[in-house]
Amino acid sequence: MTTISLDSAAPDSLDVDAIVIGVSPGGDGAAPAAGAEALDRALDGRLAAALAALGATGKAGEITRVPTLGAVPAPVIVAAGLGEDPTAEDLRRAAGAALRSLAGTARAAVALPAADAERVEAAALGALLGAYSFDSFRTGEHKSPVEEITLLAGGDGAEAAVERARVLAESVKLVRDLVNTPPSHLAPEDFAGEAERVARETGLSIEVLDEKALVDGGYGGLVGVGQGSVNPPRLIRLSYTHPEAAKTLALVGKGITFDSGGLSLKPSEAMDWMKSDMGGAGAVLGALAAIGRLRPKVNVVGYLAAAENMPSGTAQRPSDVIRIYGGKTVEVLNTDAEGRLVLADALVRAAEDDPDLIVDVATLTGAQLVALGARTTGVMANDDAVREKVVDAAGRAGEPSWGMPLPAELRKGLDSAVADLANISGDRWGGMLVAGVFLKEFVRDGVKWAHLDIAGPSFHKGEPYGYTPKGGTGAATRTLVQIAEDLAEGSL
Repeated sequence: MTTISLDSAAPDSLDVDAIVIGVSPGGDGAAPAAGAEALDRALDGRLAAALAALGATGKAGEITRVPTLGAVPAPVIVAAGLGEDPTAEDLRRAAGAALRSLAGTARAAVALPAADAERVEAAALGALLGAYSFDSFRTGEHKSPVEEITLLAGGDGAEAAVERARVLAESVKLVRDLVNTPPSHLAPEDFAGEAERVARETGLSIEVLDEKALVDGGYGGLVGVGQGSVNPPRLIRLSYTHPEAAKTLALVGKGITFDSGGLSLKPSEAMDWMKSDMGGAGAVLGALAAIGRLRPKVNVVGYLAAAENMPSGTAQRPSDVIRIYGGKTVEVLNTDAEGRLVLADALVRAAEDDPDLIVDVATLTGAQLVALGARTTGVMANDDAVREKVVDAAGRAGEPSWGMPLPAELRKGLDSAVADLANISGDRWGGMLVAGVFLKEFVRDGVKWAHLDIAGPSFHKGEPYGYTPKGGTGAATRTLVQIAEDLAEGSL
């Protein structure tokens, strides 16, 4: 586990393996940002010239290594491009890219420009998230993340900012680990066991409904989706309470630990990354782990709707009718549209907690990637103001999102000849929105609700960038924490 500490020492005095500085475009190359002055002096004012000789431009995402040749104890300076007028997110990404580039070294100092608590947190969080790898199943040689990070910063609120960054990073890394874990090692029962461990460590209350309790309780979505697998479903309820809380937030996550598509089988090229289909429930678990440590003045309940969607002689069939918790019936026309079925159960159950707001998060539709790409979360809601506030919270947390509508005319496409509604529409267009319209049917009247589709953002299939690794990203975890804090403060 990577550790982080604050220090006010000059960077040229530290005996570490590398020192990270920020650079921005300037003159004929890259101009060192605030925090690099002592290093420039140690190099006789030649740092900018060295960067220029190495082709550094200072653009965002660029990493340039400058050997110190004994001028300071650290053997190398890592210059991280910040771009023009860097934001807190630019700082996070620069720190993350720099720490990723230092995998295999033990100690690094970070001297990025962090003049206030917000930027101290950004630098710390980016560095910690960049220092990540999933090594549970590796047996050969590999480069481990940096072990110790020294953040060179100070001022009012710096210690609290670093502590918040540490909590958030641990929670995001938890989610990344869960998403990266192969389905052979993370069945719904295992997921429940992990939730129980987190609950013990963070003081959360937990209740787990097994397959018998789900049948007895009438949770037809979870039972139907899970009935084709030898690994039965679970509904996991976690709760956090604060004695001064005036509001309650309910979080609901899709937890399909592997999605084959069921009898509506996915093509093989679309199946190999479906271990990530529990990313929504993972984000809820990670957010509650952080909330349990940060202690905002709000009550939070979280539901992880966990099942494995597999084809077999016992699997649900296209044209089956299931009864969702609370009584509504659904004709299952496509067994690969299973996430909305387990979410429906959990949404109805979550409303029984009388929350002021329900937020569900799910790797729900391929249509999300078509509409918004692999990095931007789609946000829908039954209240326009709530939708915009959730989008704003995500932005402040550093997670790109975009507000999307729930057009009323799309509801007709979900009409069924034999049940209250079907789980897919006969119209191929607007699939992300249709899924949101479906979920809205299971939100009790008068309850404010938002839906986050993270199908793309939850799993990064390309090369790493910034603090984002290949594989599980932990998407939406920070957004959910920010929503809880906003609700506690009365701004949402």
